[in-house]
Amino acid sequence: MKKNNTLLKNIFNVLFPVISALILGGIIIAAIGENPFLTYSVMIKKSLFSLDGLLKTLHFAAPLILTGLAIAITFKANIFNMGVEGQAVLGAFFAGVVGFTVKGLPPVLHIGLCVLTGIVVGMLFALIPALLKAYFNVNEMVVTLMLNYVVVEIVKFLSQGVFKDPASGYVSTYPIEESAMFKKIFGSNLTVFFFIALIVFVIMYIVFNKSKLGYEIKAIGKNPEFSEATGMNVSKKIIIIMLISGAISGLAGAGFLMSEKYRFTLDFSGSPGLGWDGMLIALLGSHNPVGILVAAVFYSALKTGSDYIGVFTNVPKDIVGVIQGILILLLSVKFFNEQFHLFEKVKLLWKKSSSTDFNK
Repeated sequence: MKKNNTLLKNIFNVLFPVISALILGGIIIAAIGENPFLTYSVMIKKSLFSLDGLLKTLHFAAPLILTGLAIAITFKANIFNMGVEGQAVLGAFFAGVVGFTVKGLPPVLHIGLCVLTGIVVGMLFALIPALLKAYFNVNEMVVTLMLNYVVVEIVKFLSQGVFKDPASGYVSTYPIEESAMFKKIFGSNLTVFFFIALIVFVIMYIVFNKSKLGYEIKAIGKNPEFSEATGMNVSKKIIIIMLISGAISGLAGAGFLMSEKYRFTLDFSGSPGLGWDGMLIALLGSHNPVGILVAAVFYSALKTGSDYIGVFTNVPKDIVGVIQGILILLLSVKFFNEQFHLFEKVKLLWKKSSSTDFNK
């Protein structure tokens, strides 16, 4: 009975912000004189119920699945790795460098080398806040946030300097070799990268639910002092968790560059960015691998569907950005409530004020 109640609560926590965002978005669409039901129908049909649209949705969901998992594994341990964006971007950049500087390798080896480069770079960049947190108790949220800005300046300097492609009309690196690209499957948008993301998803599902490390992550998240007292080396586990997060982030960035962008540009990660989208997806999926998979596909479907809205309706595609913004706001409220129990405190204050008024 208790398990069923927990399941229903988890489903409600996922569906409530999504449905609320869609309702509020629908009100805005109706306010500009358009039909919200037609708009959502076009968005859903074109992104999920047509073969080309579905494959495109799955293609763009791949890096989001990975960044969502990268966020979730740290948040589960109550470690706030806000540097997933920077780790993904830096991993992508150096994977791209290997992609265009190394020549003559067969595709399997070249792709493997680029992917490995992205993973290693992501891990190395995550190691900095991991060590500071584990051994000096430095706030990892502040460090990882600041390091994101360091990444922006590093890639900007290198993209405008030594690795700049002079033939390009905008700031970008050289395009990667064809041997380093994930090839499109049957002429669709989908590549092998999506299946790599699925393999990582399966591994992380096992880690979260069936492994000793998964239990330790949950224990550290609930009470790190008690975990240390029971004999767990919490500092070591923090480093391992951050390294895994960095590796998945670097893989997300490298895979996205090798399957979609093929060269690094200053707007490579998009707006707001792969890492920030991953945070939204992790919150929407309640840091559960299955929830993250569903949330990533849904979020990708929103973005894919936005391309069709302007073609088949008079609603501007920017409405999807509005819906995403509403979703971010609702999930932020949910996150802060989970961390600081805001609703319980408000309810307690209301009860106290009510009882005071009654006594008067």
